[in-house]
Formats: sequence, structure tokens, C-alpha cells
Amino acid sequence: MSAQVSLGKRRTIVETLSRRIWEGEYEPGQRLEGELKLAEEFGVSRGTVRQALSELQHRSLIATEGGRGSFVIFDGHQLDQQFGWAHALAAAGGDVDTRLLGIERVRREEIPLLPEKVVLEEGLCVRRVRRLRPTAEQGGPISFECATVPSEGDLRSLPTDGLVDGSLSTTLQQAGLVPARGTQSVDVRPLDEREARILHRDPGIAFLRTARTSFTSDGRFVEHVVSLLDPAHFTLSLTFGDE
Repeated sequence: MSAQVSLGKRRTIVETLSRRIWEGEYEPGQRLEGELKLAEEFGVSRGTVRQALSELQHRSLIATEGGRGSFVIFDGHQLDQQFGWAHALAAAGGDVDTRLLGIERVRREEIPLLPEKVVLEEGLCVRRVRRLRPTAEQGGPISFECATVPSEGDLRSLPTDGLVDGSLSTTLQQAGLVPARGTQSVDVRPLDEREARILHRDPGIAFLRTARTSFTSDGRFVEHVVSLLDPAHFTLSLTFGDE
């Protein structure tokens, strides 16, 4: 009997949270309440909450992880990447400008670190460099980014029409692609000769590399961004535990 009661409570949590997600009660990218708060709300154990969250993850409605999340830090400021690097850097007070290097069509096998679960035959790669505006002491490139988006619908004309208002995030939003969930990985790698020329560094210099893949709330691919970040300005921060 107790097993049936537990199953019923778990189903109630799953159905309630699913409805909240689909009806937009949770904003895209918003973190769910902690296990303790959910357990108190539904009058169940944290174990039952974990089982319900696991089922929601299996349905691709949420993404759970051991910590509360990972965040890129620029000169001490946490960057919210929901609206793109340029917006995030400006909000953090960074005196940074963006140079568009080009937009070109790419085949799937040409896209580095693209997860296998992404269904994509052809994409459009938007290559950009972020630069600190020159000052008396510093300036120059601090990051190089390759953002791949699906070559479909209104996005097909990107190589000729360019970005809407110079913004990739605005372009994606107008195409109906709004990121709601995704994954991000990070490692450190030496710059190859091409990357070194773009970033005005010597080949072999170690840079922080992030790979971020995002999807809409219904599972459509939005973009895959591989960034090389100057470790003199960028770090990765991980938070964990309940608030």
C-alpha cells in the first residue's frame, strides 16, 4: 500500500510541475525550487521529489545536475548568457566591442564538439571576436566564438542578409528559436596557429574553451556555441547546494 501511495504522490509532483512548465509559469532557464521546498510543498520526502525530478528529466522538461549550475565569470562579474555574450558583457560593465568575422554554411562533421543528439545536416556558422576597447594599459581580443545555428526557415538567408540589429540572439528570437534549456562543457586547450592569429596571441597559449548547446522548450535545436576565452579575464564558477 505504501508503495502505491508513494507512486501516487510522485505522479502528482510530475504532473503539477509539467503543467507549470508547459503553461509558462517558470520562465525559460529559471531554476526550479530546491528539493527541500518542493518536499514541503507536496508533503513528501526528498527521495520522492528526486524520483519526480528524474522523471521530468527523462521527459526532457528539465536538466538536473550535481550542482546548482555553472556560470562564466568575466572580470569578476557573472554573465547571464540567455541573451548572448554581447548583452551579458555590456550588463557586466565590460568595455567590449564585437567584430563579425563572417557567416558561412557548414556540414555537421565540420562542427566541433556538437553533441550526437543534435539532428543537423547543415548549419550556419557565425564567427565573432570580442575585443576590449583600447586603453592606456590594455586592449585587443579577449575571445573568439563560433556559433552554429540551423540552416532553416528565415535563417537560410543569414549569409546574405546578416544578423538582425547585429545580434544573433535577436535573429534567433525573430526566427522563433528561444533557448529554454541546454548543456555546457568546459576545458582548457592551446591555441592553434589560425586561432592565435585571430586572437593576436602566440600559438600554444592556453585558453579556456566552452561548448554550449541550447534547445527550445519543445526540444528543437537553437544553437551550438564554441568559445575560446582569455583566462586573464574569464573563469568558470560552479555553485551547489540548496539556497
